[in-house]
Amino acid sequence: MTNKNKIDWKFKNSYLQLPKDMQSKQLPEKVKNPKLVLINNNLSNELGINLSNLDPEYLALVFSGNQLPAGSDTIAMAYAGHQFGHFTILGDGRAILIGEHINNKKQRYEIQFKGSGKTEFSRNGDGKAALGPMLREYIISEAMYHLNIPTTRSLAVVKTDEKVIRETELTRAILTRVASSHIRVGTFQYFAYKKDDESLKSLVNYSIDRHYAEIKNSENIYINLIDRLMDKQIDLVVNWMRVGFIHGVMNTDNMALSGETIDYGPCAFMDKYDPKTVFSSIDHFGRYAYYNQPSITKWNLARFAECLIPFLDTNKDEAIKIATNKINEFDKKYEKKWLKMMSDKIGLLDTEKEDEVLILDLLQWMHSNKADYTNTFYNLINEKIFSNQVYDNADFLTWKDRWKMRLSKYKNKMDKVEEKMKFSNPIIIPRNYKVEEALSAAESGDMSLVEILLKALEKPYENTSNLKDFQITEKLNKSGYKTYCGT
Repeated sequence: MTNKNKIDWKFKNSYLQLPKDMQSKQLPEKVKNPKLVLINNNLSNELGINLSNLDPEYLALVFSGNQLPAGSDTIAMAYAGHQFGHFTILGDGRAILIGEHINNKKQRYEIQFKGSGKTEFSRNGDGKAALGPMLREYIISEAMYHLNIPTTRSLAVVKTDEKVIRETELTRAILTRVASSHIRVGTFQYFAYKKDDESLKSLVNYSIDRHYAEIKNSENIYINLIDRLMDKQIDLVVNWMRVGFIHGVMNTDNMALSGETIDYGPCAFMDKYDPKTVFSSIDHFGRYAYYNQPSITKWNLARFAECLIPFLDTNKDEAIKIATNKINEFDKKYEKKWLKMMSDKIGLLDTEKEDEVLILDLLQWMHSNKADYTNTFYNLINEKIFSNQVYDNADFLTWKDRWKMRLSKYKNKMDKVEEKMKFSNPIIIPRNYKVEEALSAAESGDMSLVEILLKALEKPYENTSNLKDFQITEKLNKSGYKTYCGT
């Protein structure tokens, strides 16, 4: 192999040191005629593996799994999970961890192929993935990254000549996902279910080394681990609420110990504000609706705390009490961070007693008038940008007068108000109809709309020339837009 076609991976695979039942040795399935569809050069530079000058045919071989890099040690990971509240044993059914890459800053990233074939954990699945869902994960995960929200990322998408059978025949594809780790709440549940305290303790210590080294020598690492994960997950879900993101499948196996958003299945962004918004075709009862995401986060954290009960106290009743008291801290922590986030969105530099009422009144107005969530907050920043009549509504104008009165105390600090609002309120989000248009074109072989969309999403807080194309709310609402797991 020439140096021209060589990726400078630096693999150091620590997960293999854990007990063997945490993983299964697994090779990716060879595929026919792989073709590179997308490559993330910005991410590759962050990883220290510049890919921009490499042959696309070589990259297709690597990122399809047909040509494994030196130093890779491929495994599927074991885990369990509560899926829509029901516990089940799972594991990587169509994903294979290639290795842990260390970049030039000594940061560790896990490289995983998604859609790479059957594994020991595939159950009745075929281990494969379709092009549309892989592109959706690429688009949405990159959008989240540019929105400054913790997330796994996407390095490459490769398609093949093979078709996969879902509702119809679809083009097969493989996504390369990059994550701080793929340790999930469900990973802990797997060993708690087996009552394997030794493996569970190994996993706790390993997770602390990977993500929470600051608590390694603390008096009670187990309660501190619950506390740190709670803080990270609260920060994450508050950010989701900030931009109107609806994950759609917040099972415990989709909550990462890293605090990153993971597993983009039926996810989408809310347009018209309705706290009960659900897009997922399988979420019939709204378990993972927009407004319910914080409470589900708390529920998932409670399942995590249950796994650690054997280590919290030798007396089980006392251990349960300790875990319960810790989880009960969630509500106040979340409410405080949510209020701070919403205050930032309307430019408040300090806290007053009536601020929450002001915020809730705005949300109620949005809901009653079917106003767009993203557009409404941007209207507060730049009211001249919109011609939408909803913002001439008398109740909205009355609310704006109250808001402006609240801001009047900052008359010498309006630059700080504007800066706070700018970095809290995206102008551009991956509008559902834009995503669907791009995916539909890609399935027909035209990647131009995907590339245009990705470019626009790189600067979500800046007013760009194609802004109006990302302000339309109506296009998919009339037909009852639904998303599908697919991934």
